[in-house]
Amino acid sequence: MFLNYIKNYFLIKFIKNNLHNVKTSSSIASIQTVGLLIDESYFFEKEALVNELIANGIQESNIKIIVYRDKLKKNEVYSQPTFGSRHINWNAQITNPAVNNFINEKFDLLISYYDVEKAFLLKISHDSKAQFKVGFSSIDKRLNHLMINTNAENYKVFVHELFRYLKILNKI
Repeated sequence: MFLNYIKNYFLIKFIKNNLHNVKTSSSIASIQTVGLLIDESYFFEKEALVNELIANGIQESNIKIIVYRDKLKKNEVYSQPTFGSRHINWNAQITNPAVNNFINEKFDLLISYYDVEKAFLLKISHDSKAQFKVGFSSIDKRLNHLMINTNAENYKVFVHELFRYLKILNKI
């Protein structure tokens, strides 16, 4: 427990020091592929969130989801690729191949659907190769291109505001 706290502290320190390296997006292309990074420790309605995205014109086959959990059970089978804090080593390198594939995929839009800063989630959002990143305003401002001021329980408000701003920016 104590070692996890120290590991988390050093990971947050590493990420905060590297946040000045965030690249701005200059692409004008429309949104086709969406990466969805969800913290399932607090938010359990991922199917409803995906259905809202589909209702706003994103094809289900173009949405890739990865889920974070604080505690993973060994014998439980998850419907989506799921990871936890044990999938990162002390050098801030990710050891889960599904997470590495998610990070290296070039999404048109990455939705960081978590409103509590956790070191592992911040690292994935920071390292992602996505062209345009969206998240909550309670997370570090340097991490995302667009921040929406709501909480994670209001997924309908989040999706409505997201698509409103994407239309203004001519991304859809």
